[in-house]
Amino acid sequence: MATIALVDDDRNILTSVSMALRAEGFEVRTYNDGAAALFALIDEPPDLAVFDVKMPRMDGLELLRRLRAKSKLPVIFLTSRDDELDEVLGLQLGADDYVRKPFSQRLLIERIRAVLRRNNIAENDAAEAPELEVLQRGSLTMDQTRHQVMWKGTPVSLTVTEFILLLTLANRPGVVKSRDQLMDAAYTDQVYVDDRTIDSHIKRLRKKFRAHDPDFASIETLYGVGYRYNEV
Repeated sequence: MATIALVDDDRNILTSVSMALRAEGFEVRTYNDGAAALFALIDEPPDLAVFDVKMPRMDGLELLRRLRAKSKLPVIFLTSRDDELDEVLGLQLGADDYVRKPFSQRLLIERIRAVLRRNNIAENDAAEAPELEVLQRGSLTMDQTRHQVMWKGTPVSLTVTEFILLLTLANRPGVVKSRDQLMDAAYTDQVYVDDRTIDSHIKRLRKKFRAHDPDFASIETLYGVGYRYNEV
């Protein structure tokens, strides 16, 4: 079963969420501040981490920023209901999902399961997945089995959700995908996200590719319609 890291300065949340996750069969590690969690997450990565945004010493946003410099560990943010800016910043930094406080433990667990499934982490002793084809679209190469992306021969590190969104677009170059279609591809199990979430992931995708190629323009926005991938 997958290992989940919880990072939150609220000991009540750490205790109650840990109990709920362990009851579902997960292994759980807890940390009460970002600074203490950072080195542990890098040295001994769990399968997924849940970060609170508001923490002393090092908040969740700074923790994610530093973590993303070394790891593509799936991350879910816990945000206050009024902190829309934090949600946007978290997604732009590479968070895979967010859950607003106050939250139901069942909702959080389902979000965790959804991200784990997107990351191909077996919840049980499932057989090893078969080899999937390598997708080649012009300068883009996507190895689906190894979750590796290359642009003009240079590796590009993507989160789970970013990888799925890019794969959905690149599978059919020139075909417009609406935000609803992209949400359905990346967020299964009737997990609701809004348009801003998809837009933030696309913005982050472009930023990562432009860091390697300033002329990257393969992901096109059709305002009011959606996005498409143009093969170059």
